Amino acid sequence: MSAEIQAAGRGNLFAALPPPAGGEIFQTLFANPRCRVERIVSHGHASAPGEWYDQAGDEWVVLLAGAAVLRFEGGDDDGDDVKLKAGDWLVIPAHRRHRVESTSADALWLAVHCAADPAK
Repeated sequence: MSAEIQAAGRGNLFAALPPPAGGEIFQTLFANPRCRVERIVSHGHASAPGEWYDQAGDEWVVLLAGAAVLRFEGGDDDGDDVKLKAGDWLVIPAHRRHRVESTSADALWLAVHCAADPAK
């Protein structure tokens, strides 16, 4: 026996993708004071030269479609590149500086942002 669950909100991550708009397009799918879930459509986006993300909270991100390269500050040649293909996911800890080196024209992400643990 299964119970029917009433959805407070629902959708399809692959439906109604916005057309290219000159940069990444962020759509908040769910948010509360400690967590935010976003769909990100990249359309070949890369971070501007010298631009780094330095987020206050932790982030879990999965590439749902396409390909991407993220660069993390530090390591050899002032950066460690992480190549991603559809289905790959990773955790980016709070304040781990990173940037988007490249994305394919069909890159689609799901990102979960969580407030940093105050005990850390």
